[in-house]
Amino acid sequence: MTVPYDVRRCRVVLVQPYYEGNVGSVARLMRNFGLEELVCVRPIADILSPEARRLSTHAWPILEKARIVDSIDEALEGVAYALCTSAKVAGLYREQHYGRPDELLPKLVQVLPSASTALVFGPEPHGLSNEEVARCHGVIRILTENLESALNLSHAVGICLYELHMSKLRLQGTAQGSTRKIATFQEQERMFQHLQESLEALHFLFGQRSDSLMNAFRQLIIRAHPTHAEVKILHGLARQILWQVQHGTPLEQPIDLDSPPEENS
Repeated sequence: MTVPYDVRRCRVVLVQPYYEGNVGSVARLMRNFGLEELVCVRPIADILSPEARRLSTHAWPILEKARIVDSIDEALEGVAYALCTSAKVAGLYREQHYGRPDELLPKLVQVLPSASTALVFGPEPHGLSNEEVARCHGVIRILTENLESALNLSHAVGICLYELHMSKLRLQGTAQGSTRKIATFQEQERMFQHLQESLEALHFLFGQRSDSLMNAFRQLIIRAHPTHAEVKILHGLARQILWQVQHGTPLEQPIDLDSPPEENS
């Protein structure tokens, strides 16, 4: 059985891109490798400028159709699995969840048969913030010589899209793709908010390490690519914790696995 690894299900997200030429080059690379959806978060660059058009070559329609949004959460709407790039590896989250393109991109390709995905790239001057990185399921680090670890935006995109393409070719014709209905980014975020609220009420999360501990919980769960039903179960757990803390007795209400995840929050 052939699994449809449709790379059009992978969107490219540029967070605050600064230079028109880079945006145009990214569009051209997307056309080279079959991707169509470009999302720009608060762009500094004019993505429809003559310079962007010149560098995009035949990929001008990608720029014309590109969406401009205000936040990374909005950019990841409908996405079940997202990877970002970063030259920085300092910090607990980045250290624990970074990998080379050839290590992480096959995981993204395996999600394509059942869900939308995203590749997220940060601003040219300073890259993504820790909060933006934590919204993603893994951090791609492109190894270079130590003299200069930060790549030009379009170069980083080119390397990632090439490896995405090669991962697709390696998996093509196999049945290794996931057909599980993975919960969307928004469904997972609602669940994480509900779970955080319950763990704070239980005083499991408190003090200076609460954010890093919650991030550890997030990564423990998102690495499993939770389905709609599994997200509902976690909503049920959070609801039981809150009820027990507030009333001192268990809530005797079964989890409805047939309802949308948000109805269990």
